[in-house]
Amino acid sequence: MSAVLRELVRAAEKAACIARASRLEESLFQLLIEEKKEGEKNKKFVTDFKTLTDVLVQEVIKHDLGKKFPGLEKNIAGEESNEFTNELGEKIIVKVCPTEKETAALLRIVLDGNEAASRALAKIVHQDIPLVDPALDKLNVDIPQSIMGMWVDPIDSTYQYIKGSAHAVPHHGIYSNGLQCVTILIGVYDINSGLPLMGVVNQPFAVQEPKTLRWEGQCYWGISYLNTNFHSVPPRTCSGTHEAKLNSTCQQPIGKDHGDVPSKSHRFSAVTSTGEAKSIRTALSDICSENLYFAAGAGYKSLCVVQGLADVYIFSEDTTFKWDSCAPHAILMSLGGGILNWAECLTKISQDQYLGDLPHLLYNVEVEGATGSDRWANKGGLVAFRSKKHLENLLNLLVKKLPL
Repeated sequence: MSAVLRELVRAAEKAACIARASRLEESLFQLLIEEKKEGEKNKKFVTDFKTLTDVLVQEVIKHDLGKKFPGLEKNIAGEESNEFTNELGEKIIVKVCPTEKETAALLRIVLDGNEAASRALAKIVHQDIPLVDPALDKLNVDIPQSIMGMWVDPIDSTYQYIKGSAHAVPHHGIYSNGLQCVTILIGVYDINSGLPLMGVVNQPFAVQEPKTLRWEGQCYWGISYLNTNFHSVPPRTCSGTHEAKLNSTCQQPIGKDHGDVPSKSHRFSAVTSTGEAKSIRTALSDICSENLYFAAGAGYKSLCVVQGLADVYIFSEDTTFKWDSCAPHAILMSLGGGILNWAECLTKISQDQYLGDLPHLLYNVEVEGATGSDRWANKGGLVAFRSKKHLENLLNLLVKKLPL
């Protein structure tokens, strides 16, 4: 259902507008931050925060998609609960009300009576976002709504969003920190197979205009269903003569390896977290040398692979979640890649020297015995890639350097 993808892109852009607007007044923004409760926290962090922006964005996405496609909102899950506590200790259930005036009144309670900010946010929440994308207009893919489930991460890399650094300098196009690492992730998966179907990754703070200091965003989308794959990755990063281009969109059949074929002189590149295990960081450094990058945000690191800035994103810990990976996973699948279970990949490579059937992450199954948000952790870690050949060659080198 191509119309759903259009609305995902539209919802992500509205979310980006909310994210940018919420940062305009720093003193107000600090009022919007709340520490997450036990059961909601990411165990990776001693202190984990959510903002009103996180909660509001998630509710807007649910509201807008449910309005256009009744019933779909029941299959939307996300990282945040919609309960928020203001500075007075009042607990408020954040939601999109029937009218802009009612939404402004609700937000005024959260914002300790700040009338101007409440009205400004409510206006964005209820506005109709124009969408001009010729590639989306040409899509005609029929996916039954009945099989769609959805994972949403309204603000991925919340710490970078709160910190708000605008002065980070990229290394070979990759930012290690800063607002550029913030992403909005909306992923759709097949509730039967658990595999991704559609994904939208919006980067609200992609470029800052030097004179006005205003931020502009960029958005990537992809769809992978049966034998049909489309994506919006620009041609400059959509390499290879095998890909037929539809304006800015690439189309390719599924089931074959359409990634770049590595040459003998290819130098591997990888992006990971500074929190990655020392043994893996050391092994990657030996293989990639100066082409090993560190960056904040699971969504952003996956986006670096989508953009072709890194061959792989590897993270062996269990502290990423379904809402972190579903959206970029769909885009990578439309490119001929994907996101796999890290532990299973290592086992396969160490035993067989090739991956065979790819152990893609699935989005319809809870972690057995886990509680709270850990039920939806990517147990066993993950590895994101565009080229299966690059991935196999890199893993064959890695297993020789890792204590298995």
